[in-house]
Amino acid sequence: MDQLTAYHLDSDCFDKIRDRRKAAGGLKAGVAAVSDSDMFKSLSTGKPSARNWNSHFSRETLSRLPCVIKQASGYLKQPGIISLGGGLPSSEYFPYAEISMRVPKPHFSEQCVLSEEAEMAQTVTIGKYDMMRFITEHTELVYNPPYVDWQVCQTVGSTAALEQIIRMLCDRERGDAVLTEEYTFSTALSTIVPLGIKVVGVKMDEQGLLPDVMDRILTSWDDSNGVRKPHVLYTVPSGQNPTGATQGIERRHAIYKVCQKHDVFIIEDEPYYFLQMPSYTGKAEPAEKKPQTVQDFVSGHVPSFISLDVDGRVLRMDSFPKMGWVTASKQVIQQFVRLAEVANQGPSGLAQIMLWKLLDETWGHEGYLEWLMSLKKNYTRRRNMLLAACEEFLPRDLVTWTPPAAGMFLWLKVDHTKHPEFPQRSILEIELDVFSNALENGVLCARGSWFRAEPHTAPSEVFFRTTFAAATEDAMRTAIQRLTTAIREAFCCE
Repeated sequence: MDQLTAYHLDSDCFDKIRDRRKAAGGLKAGVAAVSDSDMFKSLSTGKPSARNWNSHFSRETLSRLPCVIKQASGYLKQPGIISLGGGLPSSEYFPYAEISMRVPKPHFSEQCVLSEEAEMAQTVTIGKYDMMRFITEHTELVYNPPYVDWQVCQTVGSTAALEQIIRMLCDRERGDAVLTEEYTFSTALSTIVPLGIKVVGVKMDEQGLLPDVMDRILTSWDDSNGVRKPHVLYTVPSGQNPTGATQGIERRHAIYKVCQKHDVFIIEDEPYYFLQMPSYTGKAEPAEKKPQTVQDFVSGHVPSFISLDVDGRVLRMDSFPKMGWVTASKQVIQQFVRLAEVANQGPSGLAQIMLWKLLDETWGHEGYLEWLMSLKKNYTRRRNMLLAACEEFLPRDLVTWTPPAAGMFLWLKVDHTKHPEFPQRSILEIELDVFSNALENGVLCARGSWFRAEPHTAPSEVFFRTTFAAATEDAMRTAIQRLTTAIREAFCCE
C-alpha cells in the first residue's frame, strides 16, 4: 500500500526524463500536432489499469462520441501523407513573428513585482475592458446592429460559445430541436446531439440553406412524435463548413423572414466572414487589382445576419483561435454571461493581453482590417491554385464542384452512379472505398458523411471536403494528383 500511496523521487529521475526526451527526438512541429500522455510517460512496470466508471457517467457523457475530424488527424502519422482534410489555417499567415517573456528563475524571490500588464491579466467573465473596447468598436464599425441594446461578450472560442447558447435556448426535457444545413460543421453536431437536442437538416444549393424548404419544414411540423417545432437555427453563412457555400444578400433576407414568420432564433457562426473572395476566373493566379481601401473592403462583404437583425433574434459568433466573442441583444448576453461565469469564467487574461497588444496597441482598427485584406488575398490565391489543380487532374465525368466564394473548403461531388458495382455496393461503401484508396495513395480528405446533420437517414450522394488552407501550394497539386489516382482506382478506371 505504501508503494501505491507515496512516491519518492529517485536521485536520477530528472536525468531519466532527459534521456527519454533525447531518445524520442524533438517535439513534433506544426499546427495541432497529435499527442497524448502515453507518448511521454515512462514504461509502466506492473501497475494495474484503472477501473471502468461507465456506471457513474451521465447520459450526456455516454452519448458523446469521438469527434470524427479530430480522430482523422491520427492518419497524419502516416509518413508522407498530405492533408486536405482538416480546417486548420496556414501557419505562414499567423501575425506573430515571435513571442518573448521574462520569468523568475530558481531560487525564487519572495518579493512579488507585477507590471501593469500582469495586473490586467486578472479579468472578468465578459473580458478585459481594453479588449472589450476594441471588439465593441470593431463590431459597430463593421456590422452595426440596427437596434440600440446590443452588446458583446468575449468567449473561449466558438465551440464553447455554441454549447453555451444551445444550453440557454434548448432543453432535452422539452424535446427541442435545432435547424441547420443538411451538411454542417461536424463539431457542432458533436456539441448539440449529446445534449439530447434533435438536429434537423435543411436542403441546400450552391448558396447554402434553402429558405423555402425551411419554411415547409416548419409549417408542416408535427410535434406528436415528441419533438417540438424547432425554434433555433444554427448556420454558417459565409464559406459554409463543409460545403463552401455562401449565402447571398437576398438569400439572407429570405432566411431571416422565415425565421421571423416562425419565431426562430438564429445562431450565426462566421469564422470565414472576412474570407469572402472574388469569383474564380479559371486562372491559377488572380489578376492584380488596384489596392482596396479598408472602406471598400468592408462594404464589399455580404452583410452579416446581425446587420439585418431588427428584432434582436441573432447571436453572431466571431473567433480568433480558442478565443472570440459573441454579439447579441443585452438580454441574451446577460444570460450568456451568467452561464459563462460557472462554465469557464471567460477567456485567459494573458491571451487577451497578447491580442490587445497586437490588435489595438500595434495595429489599430485600420491595421487589423488591412491584415484581413492580406489574408483574403493569400487565401484567394490558395483557392485558385487548388481549383486549377482540380481542373487539370480530376476526372470531370466522375467529379464535379462549385468554386467557393468564401472560406477554406472545396466540396467535391463524386458520381456514385458510375461506380461499376452500384447499386450492389452502397453509397457509404463507395465513399469508404475512395477514402481508403486516398489514404493508401498518401492524401487525407474528409468524408462527406461525417458532416451529415441527420446521419440516421440514408445518404443520396457521395461528397468529400478538401481544404486549401493548410498544405503548401505545391503539396496541394500533388494531393489532387493522388486523389485522382484514388478515385480512378475505386471506380476501376484505367
